[in-house]
Amino acid sequence: MEKKNKKLTTASGRPYYENEDSLTAGRRGQILLQDSYLHEKLAHFNRERIPERVVHAKGTGAFGKFTVTHDITAFTKASIFRKIGNECRVFVRFSTVGGEKGSADTERDPRGFALKFYTEDGNWDLVGNNTPVFFIKDPKKFPDFIHTQKRDPRTNLKSPTMMWDFWSLNPESLHQVMILFSDRGTPDGYRKMDGFGSHTFSLINSNNEQIFVKFHFKTQQGNKTLTGAEAEKLKGKDPDYAQRDLVEAIAKGDFPKWALKIQVMTDDQTRKFKWNPFDVTKVWPHSEYPLIDAGIMELNEIPTNYFADVEQAAFAPSHVVDGIGLSPDKMLQGRILAYPDAHRYRLGANYEQIPVNRPINEVHYHQRDGMMNVIGNGEASPNYYPNSFDDIIADKKYKEPSFKLYSDIADSYDRNENDDDHYSQPGVLFRKVMTDQERQNTINNIVGAMSGISGEKHDEIIQRQLNHFHKADKELAIQVAKGLNFNFIPNN
Repeated sequence: MEKKNKKLTTASGRPYYENEDSLTAGRRGQILLQDSYLHEKLAHFNRERIPERVVHAKGTGAFGKFTVTHDITAFTKASIFRKIGNECRVFVRFSTVGGEKGSADTERDPRGFALKFYTEDGNWDLVGNNTPVFFIKDPKKFPDFIHTQKRDPRTNLKSPTMMWDFWSLNPESLHQVMILFSDRGTPDGYRKMDGFGSHTFSLINSNNEQIFVKFHFKTQQGNKTLTGAEAEKLKGKDPDYAQRDLVEAIAKGDFPKWALKIQVMTDDQTRKFKWNPFDVTKVWPHSEYPLIDAGIMELNEIPTNYFADVEQAAFAPSHVVDGIGLSPDKMLQGRILAYPDAHRYRLGANYEQIPVNRPINEVHYHQRDGMMNVIGNGEASPNYYPNSFDDIIADKKYKEPSFKLYSDIADSYDRNENDDDHYSQPGVLFRKVMTDQERQNTINNIVGAMSGISGEKHDEIIQRQLNHFHKADKELAIQVAKGLNFNFIPNN
């Protein structure tokens, strides 16, 4: 059959011919204002770029499926986990955190690990990183922290001085700093790293009993990292290394997989835990709270258009479904406000109407208008509730159970009991989890990064950070000081 050509049209549907030649006054004359086709092409071109994500700007993504492999219905009534064998479509976006959209994939940086589950009860977004902890525990510090990871307002250059000044003034960052400057700070692409929900969430079962949970995604490709030297080499040779690795693997049918595992903690256990269990700078030891198998995620479909799906994907920790809930984790509490707000700024008030963000189940609500409302705007139905005209009801079976408050006193607490131990877990990580080679690589990476500290506060910043290292592990501090050729005198 003869192929039928498609007519070139404007966005409004009008067929036209003059796509390469502007309308001019004679062969050599000026372009005329009347050339609306030229206006449309240039005006749209000027608006092709939407605001870059403030964090997680550089990334890649893929569609796939999640399959339930183990029964966890004792913990949650979420429909996705209703029975073994259940499948659910997912979209996952991997990213670096601090760099701009054009930065290299192998920068020393945490990696974003954001998942969108298209469940029958709405979208569940699990928005985490490739690390189980984070640098800070209170969202009020987040803008300040991110400013130190961006560019110096005077020089417009990345500044090791800003970074280490902030970290040394916030010892709660030490656990994540130790992970970042180990080889885990430069994973070998996105397929060969683990993912974590990082925060503490909650699960609610069919009896409306609540239990707290942490989510872990264990790579089935083997956890593999790059040394600092390997990452630096790839940074210049192939800055899109991680993106290329993921896309090419899926294209040839080598579909990456991750096993979802959970840790659970009862309310009574949270009150007896040595540390604040909702502190995102801490982990729950696996020896006390073992991993429980739940399912397998597989990525098997490359988006047909990067901008439409990856760039416009919008994840929010507030997007939970019936049977999955939140927790008193302060950083999580801040993110449930900040993430949807960021999406409304970048993509508009109706960002959830964009196909990649759209739920698979029917949606019924009374929000109206706003930029880019593209699915009928409720048509002639009422825009208020309750009303006498539509049949939308609030189904009581989805009422969320009540939850306990931890106090009836409100204050801006500087710390809670046992919440200022910033050193035990980083020390255990360095001494007991890392191998000899990993310890040496971590020391080398820290020395290389801290060598960039400059200015009149140079000695003060280094001394302060070395004191934090010393409290976690004395040998770590001694070796970093030696590498910096710094006369370190511990203050404890």
